[in-house]
Amino acid sequence: MIPTIFALATAPGRAGVAVVRVSGPASGDALAALTGKPLPEPRMATLVRLRDPKTGEALDDALVLRFTAPRSFTGENVVELHLHGGRAVVAGVVEALSALPGLRVAEPGEFTRRAFENGKLDLTEAEAVADLVDAETSAQRRQALRQMEGALGTLYDGWRERLTRSLAHIEADIDFPDEDLPSGVSDAARPVLDALAAEIDAHLDDRGRGERLREGLHIAIVGAPNAGKSSLLNALARREAAIVSARAGTTRDVIEVHLDLGGYPVVLADTAGLREAAADEVEEEGIRRALDRAARADVKVAVFDATALPTLDPATVALLDRDTVVVLNKTDVVDAAVPTVGGWEAVAVAVSARTGAGLPELERRLTAFTADRLAGSGAPALTRARHRSALEECRDALRRALTAPLPELMAEDVRLASRALGHITGRVDVEDLLDVIFRDFCIGK
Repeated sequence: MIPTIFALATAPGRAGVAVVRVSGPASGDALAALTGKPLPEPRMATLVRLRDPKTGEALDDALVLRFTAPRSFTGENVVELHLHGGRAVVAGVVEALSALPGLRVAEPGEFTRRAFENGKLDLTEAEAVADLVDAETSAQRRQALRQMEGALGTLYDGWRERLTRSLAHIEADIDFPDEDLPSGVSDAARPVLDALAAEIDAHLDDRGRGERLREGLHIAIVGAPNAGKSSLLNALARREAAIVSARAGTTRDVIEVHLDLGGYPVVLADTAGLREAAADEVEEEGIRRALDRAARADVKVAVFDATALPTLDPATVALLDRDTVVVLNKTDVVDAAVPTVGGWEAVAVAVSARTGAGLPELERRLTAFTADRLAGSGAPALTRARHRSALEECRDALRRALTAPLPELMAEDVRLASRALGHITGRVDVEDLLDVIFRDFCIGK
C-alpha cells in the first residue's frame, strides 16, 4: 500500500501561519483522527480544533482544506493544515501525525515526485517548482513561472510529436513494403528532421541564458592593489562585505555578494589585486584565483586608480575585452580626465567609491550588460545542464539520421533523438509511435 506522507510545507521557524501538508490514501483518516469530526467538504476551508488523538490535548485552532484525488497537487488525496506558526504548535501537530498508523514524514521533494508520477507535472515543471521557491529576482520568478506553466515541456513535447510522426513514416516503409502505401513515405520525413535539427541548434545557441538566469550572471572586479576594488564592491552591495585597508594585498581570496540589477540576479566578486611581484605565497595564490575568476566571468569590471594617471596598470589592461566595464575610481581625490582605454575605445565610468559619485551610471552600465545577456527573445529558455546535454544528443542523432545509408539506421537514430527529448520531460514510451502508425496507415485496413 502507498504510504501517506506529511511535512511542513512552509519555512521552518516562528511565523504567523504554518502549513502542514498530508498526501496519500490515509490523509482523510488522519484529519478525522485530529478533529474527531466528519470530514469537511472538498475544497472548502473549515475552522476546526485539532487535538492529539492519544491524549485529547488541544493542539491548535486551524483552518483545514481537503482535496480529493486526482484534483490535488500530488494527484492523491491531500489535506492541508493551516496552523498558527509557533514552533510548539507545529511540533505538536507533527508529533501527533507521526503517531498515526500508515503515516511517515515526507522525504525532500517527495510531494513533487508524487505529482510527477501521477501525471500532474512533467520533469521540467517539477524543476520549475524548485526554481520558483529559490527565485530571488523578478526575472528568475518570471522564468520559473513560465516553465511551471509548461512552456518548456510544451516545446519539447511538440518536437517529440514531430519526431514520432516522422519515425512512424520511416517504420511504415520498412515494415509494410508490400502494402499499398503512398510512394516516398519515408522521404517525407527528411525535411521535417532537417528543420527540427535547425530549430534545436537555434535553441541551444542562447549563450546559456536560462542557466545563467537561474544561477546569476558572474561579474568579477579586477584591478591593481589599492585601486579601490573592495570599496567599490561594498558601495554596490550597500554593505561592508569586504575589508577595506590602505595596505596593498588585503584581499587574498575571492569575496562574493549577490545583487539584484534591474530584476536580474548577479554574483559580484571582489578579487585580489593584480601585480607581478606578490608579497608572499598566499597573495600569489590570491592573484592566481583572481585571474581564474576573471577568465570565467561573464562580465569584468576593470578598476583603475585615478591618482595613478596617466599610467594604467598593464596587468589590468591585458584583461580588457568587449565583456568589460572600465571604471576610473578615486575621482574625488584628483580631477582627472576620463581616459579611453583599449583599442576598441571603452570609455571609463568615473566614480568615487568613497562618496558614491558616478555609482548610478556604473549600475546602469552593469544592468545594461546583464540585461543583454539574460533578457529573453520570447522563446522559453532551457534552464539546466541536463536539458542542454539531452538536446545535443537529440540534435546529433538527427544529423546521423539525415545521412544514414539505410532506412533501418535512419529509424534507429530518430528513435534515439525522440528518447533524448523524452528524458527531458520524463516521457519515454513507445505508445505514441503505435498510435501514429495506426492512425496514419492502418485506418480502414
